[in-house]
Amino acid sequence: MTEALAQRTVNGVEVPVSGAWQVDPSHTTVEFIVRHLMFAKVRGRFGQFTGSVTIADDPARSSAEATIQAASIDTGEEQRDGHLRSPDFFDAERFPTLTFRTTGIEHAGGSAWRVTGDFTIRGVTRPIVLDTTLQGLAIDPWGNSRAFLSAAAEINREEFGLTWNQPLQNGGVVVGKQVKLEIEAQIVKQG
Repeated sequence: MTEALAQRTVNGVEVPVSGAWQVDPSHTTVEFIVRHLMFAKVRGRFGQFTGSVTIADDPARSSAEATIQAASIDTGEEQRDGHLRSPDFFDAERFPTLTFRTTGIEHAGGSAWRVTGDFTIRGVTRPIVLDTTLQGLAIDPWGNSRAFLSAAAEINREEFGLTWNQPLQNGGVVVGKQVKLEIEAQIVKQG
């Protein structure tokens, strides 16, 4: 028996069918990019997270939430990762999770959506906008319906209490304020 693709058309736009969807952590990446010493880019990722999406009949009424384990940060450099887990940055012992919860979704044309939400780091909650694209939908070899999403946002880390820095002799600082978040997600239809 062939499974039907879990998609529908709403106002001329292909969207996933309504219902509960779960983030597949083994096929999802939560990454970030920040300037180091003013010029270089350091890339990192979080390796442990959970997330769910509830697709509403009206896609603009859908919701999502995610929880990221702060201690799972990985930049490929053990000493730097230890510093990022410390009270200078994430203070992962006192604030073990980063969370996101939607507050609104707006169609931005084609397969693009603006997902607004509350993002919490170190107990500080600020609104952010994830520019999100529905890349497509597919049935995997085991009959599960999957949706593929890309999302990006830029935040000022200092607004979340991550203010540690050191000045450089040339007038700059060690760590840039702006952090770019990039998410490539696969979500799986439940039930």
